[in-house]
Formats: sequence, C-alpha cells, structure tokens
Amino acid sequence: MKKLKIFCVTNEEIKHLENLNLTLVGVGKKRFKKNYITCFNGKNIQEKEKHYSELTFHYWFWKNKLKNFNDDTWIGFCQKRRFWVKSDEEIKDLNDLKKNLLNTPHASWKDYESIICTPIRLDNPKKMKLIKRGLKNILKDPTIFFLKKKQNIKLHFDMHHGYGILDRSIKYLEKKDREDFQKFIEDNYSFNPHIMFIAKKKILNKWFKSLFRWLFKCEKEFGFVKLKGYDQQRLYAYLAERYLSYWFKKNTRYLEWHWSFFELK
Repeated sequence: MKKLKIFCVTNEEIKHLENLNLTLVGVGKKRFKKNYITCFNGKNIQEKEKHYSELTFHYWFWKNKLKNFNDDTWIGFCQKRRFWVKSDEEIKDLNDLKKNLLNTPHASWKDYESIICTPIRLDNPKKMKLIKRGLKNILKDPTIFFLKKKQNIKLHFDMHHGYGILDRSIKYLEKKDREDFQKFIEDNYSFNPHIMFIAKKKILNKWFKSLFRWLFKCEKEFGFVKLKGYDQQRLYAYLAERYLSYWFKKNTRYLEWHWSFFELK
C-alpha cells in the first residue's frame, strides 16, 4: 500500500492535535515538546517566520528532509485548524474529525500528481467592504462593482493585502510564468486556499524550488520592515497561497480534495 504522511503546522502546542494521526510541526519562537518537529537546525529561514508563517517549515523540510523520502510516498501539509478529510461531511466535534481525518491515499489519486484544496470563491463581496477596501480598483474600473467576473483574485488581494502588491510581485517570476500568472489572477474568481497540498517527492521539489526562488526575489521589493498588521505581516504566505493555485494547475495533473475547518472550543 502506498503511504501518506501529513505534516500539521501550528504556532502553539495543542493537546487534541497530539491525539490525531498527524506529524506535528511547531513554528515560531516558542519551544515545543519533543513530539513536535521544529525548524531551528539545518538549513532554515527561522528568522523570517513572522512573515513566512508555515512556509518556514516548508523550506526547512525541502532543504533537510525531502531527500529522505521514497519516490512513491504521498507527502501532505495542513494547519492547526484546517485538515485534510476523507469526505465533505460536517465536522461537529473531535470524534467526527478523528473518524474523517485523511490518513491513506485514496484510490482515485492514481491518475493524479497532486492534491489541492477545494477552492473558495471570491466574487460577490459585500458592497460596503468592496467600497471600503477596493475603492482604488473601483475608481480605475467602476464595472468591478457590478460584474462578478471582475471580482477576481487580483481584486481580492488588492483589497486585503495592499493595492498593486500582487501585480508588482509578478515581475520577479520566471519569464515563462509572468504572463500566465497575470492572466490567472485576472480571469479567476476562486483559488485553492491555505497553502495545503499533497504530492510526491519529485513534484514537491519542483514546487518548492519555484516558490522560494520567487519569494526571495520579492523580498527586494517588499522587505520586512513595513509589513505590519494582519493584512500584510504574513505577506509572503499570502503570495504563496495565490501562486499555489496557479502553479499546481499549470504544472501537474491535479485533483481538488476535501478539507475542513475545525477548532476545539
């Protein structure tokens, strides 16, 4: 049977996560118990965690651990409140999560190279939020206010993470991707969220190489000092989240899969 190993990234120790069939990863400045992987040793970007978030682990894993995996092992990444699940059944409590948590590759995956989250839609935002956060976009093109097809990834990023930032970042992509990614963010009004994906070693190596080459170049444009508040502090993670949808769809045979939000109250 082909294997599936999923890493769950968290910035704090969470007891109920420790009882799930996941490999736990701690990011940030806190010290974690021994059953959590941390990113302080080996090749790492620990000093950038504030702005890279879970990508801190992704980089560490790529540089230090990916080489140790077999070519036929599925490797996945999730977060402390967002999980890969077997079906789209509602998760009401921890027992539901345990029963529905994805822990083996599905038979339907055999024809695919990557698994990404089912998408979230961005069109039809609340009108007041569109006016408040997207005024620059509306002034440039008033039809945005009425046409759903123009309420796209680019508009959403402008509204929530800074006007023009996504456009400015594109010049740092490889030439072969610049035009295609620009078209992607303008033509699509949904994306596959949360920097969650499952793939095998060969695909992951290509993904990480492309992603971090781009993000490290973007640092020249945006730096770290001016990145403040919820909307921009994790800018490099937000950029990665949008790029993920484009990259996996262009470069792999992908399948969109069930994920669920769960937080123990």
